[in-house]
Amino acid sequence: MLQEDLTIQTADGELTFVVEVAANDIERARGLMFREEMAENQGMLFIFESEGERFFWMKNTPLPLDIIYISTAGKIVSIAEDTTPFSEAVIPSGKPARFVLELNAGTSQKLAIAIGDHVTSPSMQVD
Repeated sequence: MLQEDLTIQTADGELTFVVEVAANDIERARGLMFREEMAENQGMLFIFESEGERFFWMKNTPLPLDIIYISTAGKIVSIAEDTTPFSEAVIPSGKPARFVLELNAGTSQKLAIAIGDHVTSPSMQVD
């Protein structure tokens, strides 16, 4: 799976993560299922063909995650913090999103990642 640097421009400055890119149906369906650990500076970026309402869940995912929904323009539109491992509850974006970033639970709060912050990576092709 492709890995690349992803940058989030927050009110406090620029943050960089190394993300795995899930850009096709198979990669998106698997996501971070069955992963038991992930480094603090790592995550997974899901890329969809178009912007729309997104629905994620934590089935078969032992890691608690922050799920960050991002618009086509690269703006964070919503954040689901500290999701419950193995839960089959649907976690909606609430607003149209084309990209979804999964980070370790607590990262958004710890690093002051907020709605409206700007996200970029090579695969996103966002300025």
